[in-house]
Amino acid sequence: MGRVTVRRPVRRISAAGERRRPDSLAAEEPLELRVGGKALAVTMRTPGHDVELAHGFLLSEGVLGSREDVAVARYCDGVDDQGRNTYNVLDIALAEGVAPPDTGVERNFYTTSSCGVCGKAALDAVKLRSRFSPGASEFTVKTDILSQLPDRLREQQKVFSSTGGLHAAGLFTSDGQLVVVREDVGRHNAVDKVLGWALQAGRIPAPDLGLLVSGRASFELVQKAAMAGIGLLAAVSAPSSLAAELAEENGMTLIGFLRGDSMNLYTGDQRLLT
Repeated sequence: MGRVTVRRPVRRISAAGERRRPDSLAAEEPLELRVGGKALAVTMRTPGHDVELAHGFLLSEGVLGSREDVAVARYCDGVDDQGRNTYNVLDIALAEGVAPPDTGVERNFYTTSSCGVCGKAALDAVKLRSRFSPGASEFTVKTDILSQLPDRLREQQKVFSSTGGLHAAGLFTSDGQLVVVREDVGRHNAVDKVLGWALQAGRIPAPDLGLLVSGRASFELVQKAAMAGIGLLAAVSAPSSLAAELAEENGMTLIGFLRGDSMNLYTGDQRLLT
């Protein structure tokens, strides 16, 4: 939609002096997600691949299990001060027989670009149970192949190269092929977009794919991978303690600090071949 970057004037100050020039910023806009016409969630995201984001979000919340669970996705009327459609309201109509999400009192469905589980009242409410088994994944990858993937991911981050302000996520095969890469200001949104792509492509559950993220591995990202039946999550930065606990609980492989030819293996030794 051509709204992933915004040009702004900037005053650059350095030891060599200062100058004014235009700068590119990663766009951040709200997306209201509706299910059956009812507002469910608002997330701050980089515009683009919104339908994938919605599919991935609903997959990770346990609402969807296949592409057939969605009847139609469409943008609703939402206009700016000049009367133009903002494309910031998306409505998902579920297929007949698919149960709608139950917001209840345990979840305030508001997410920001940095936290996708804000508002969940208790840990038990966060630990959603996947209809797929990530622990059953027989996916394996060699260390020399895995070590090449962060650079390949960065090469496909077209918006990051001009703004420096986006996270990325990618799904990859055991031979190192990145089958899809998405960018977003929110790390959880980037993951939702690649999972939504996989759902629409009929590749969920995805026991034959690994998930790579450009930043840290949080509890929520491990959960999202688990909900998609993915057995291996690799992160360029550090995992949290709760992420490692959840990965171990689900029989998943968790790798952090994937940089150059080194990496830390926290759980699931059997899927990493040296």
